[in-house]
Amino acid sequence: MKIKADLSILDIIGHLLVWVVLSIITFGIALFFFPYSFARFVINRTSLVDASTGVERKMVCDINLFSNIGHIILWMLISLVTFGLGYIFYFYRVWNYALNNSRIESV
Repeated sequence: MKIKADLSILDIIGHLLVWVVLSIITFGIALFFFPYSFARFVINRTSLVDASTGVERKMVCDINLFSNIGHIILWMLISLVTFGLGYIFYFYRVWNYALNNSRIESV
């Protein structure tokens, strides 16, 4: 099995522009929602390709931005108390959560 990501430069630029604008409008609060969006953005554009048959199966991330508001508030407080250092760990925890809540569509 091989992993194949279909991320175009225009998709990435568009996604980043949306989040830069949201971050400016919300004075940085949107940055706590960004890791969820980023993980979902990448996972939903990734597929597994069987090397022997060439069958491609799409990955699907089943999280949404507002399902974990308690988690976001907790990490917001941790980030504030640690003067932003907690955000680094938050980003990894979100990826862990996103991967654990992803599935591979059947053919």
